[in-house]
Amino acid sequence: MMARSIGSRNANLLRLVEERALSKKVEEEHKEHQETVVPYLPKDCISKILVRLPLQSLSSIRFACKPWYNIIASDNFVNTHFHCSESVLIFQKSVASCAMTSYQQDKPNLFSVEASLEPMPSTSSIFGKRILKKFYIQFMEFRGGKIKTEGYDLCCLGNITATCNGLILLDNDLKAGGLIVMNPVTRKLMALPVGTICCPYEESFGFAINEVTGEYKVVHLFRDELGYVGCETLNLGTRMWREVNGPAFGIFGWFGYRPVSAIGALHWVPQIDHSDYIVSFEVNSEKFHTISLPKSCRTHDGIVEKGGFLCFVTHEELNLDIWILKGLHDEAWSMHHRITRGCIIDLVPHFCLRISGDMIFRRDEDGSFYAYDFIRELMTKIEREQGWFPPSSACLPHVNSLVSWEKGQNECD
Repeated sequence: MMARSIGSRNANLLRLVEERALSKKVEEEHKEHQETVVPYLPKDCISKILVRLPLQSLSSIRFACKPWYNIIASDNFVNTHFHCSESVLIFQKSVASCAMTSYQQDKPNLFSVEASLEPMPSTSSIFGKRILKKFYIQFMEFRGGKIKTEGYDLCCLGNITATCNGLILLDNDLKAGGLIVMNPVTRKLMALPVGTICCPYEESFGFAINEVTGEYKVVHLFRDELGYVGCETLNLGTRMWREVNGPAFGIFGWFGYRPVSAIGALHWVPQIDHSDYIVSFEVNSEKFHTISLPKSCRTHDGIVEKGGFLCFVTHEELNLDIWILKGLHDEAWSMHHRITRGCIIDLVPHFCLRISGDMIFRRDEDGSFYAYDFIRELMTKIEREQGWFPPSSACLPHVNSLVSWEKGQNECD
């Protein structure tokens, strides 16, 4: 009897020790969980933190978890990030010209545009029949009075013909006359059908967003054998070319100046020198207008977009006059600003920075860059890295963004 009592007491004691050990273990695990788990943050708060991260970080952390992916992929986040992003200049650097039987990437982390469209070229492919020129796609950042050149780890065979809101338009070297629309940051791309084929020097491409419908539109101007300028447009949503009425005969002298997108239209300077007007294509109505300039546009003058409006920059003796146009209808050019200090006779207006508002110029003589600060009223030369720099005609204003031509397609359940 006594032995049974002692055994029962030992069992109770053992059970008590085990319960205390288990309780201590649970307590330690709970404490460790509290130390490692991130406190709950509202979705809006997380979004405001993520939008301040550089694009390289966003590209990697968006796959960290499903809630973060949905935040970064949402239209609201993409739009907010876009409006916080500064302008850059996008350009292409030639890599090599050689006989190639494949366009596969030569580096493990290099993304090839053509390889993603046609991973395995056929034996009858055009690549076995001609010399190919490959380009790296890069961009220039303007920050703190200096230029910094960076790349996207992208290569392609076609030239960049136009840009819009972070999207670029590329010649499709796999198909003559074809185009590719792409976001170089997200690497999302889509091949577009072939439009009217003509000589590259007798055509111009514009790329803009229809502010009424929110659709992206490609505009193609081309000169036919009789000298008439035709026009066709393509909405990225439908991917079909549609013929529209072109501009009046004789108003285009050449297509050397790239169009500028502002105030709901694409604008061309139609002559090499002494242009008294610009040709504007209203994106929504698809109608052409000629708009008289306040004075004749000379070789070193030009048009740029600033704050959504259209600016005409012209040399006036030793000064630079900046005129502004705020609308297509019932609007007139108004004198906006006069630059009186630091002007050089061959400064050509290139583009405006979206966030700081500085206007970037480039000297025709040596290709050096200058920035004009409207607040300080100061023109300064921008420091740049040593080495090769692309010509002005090869540099296009661009914004590194997460923008897509599709809306509401990115969230996952």
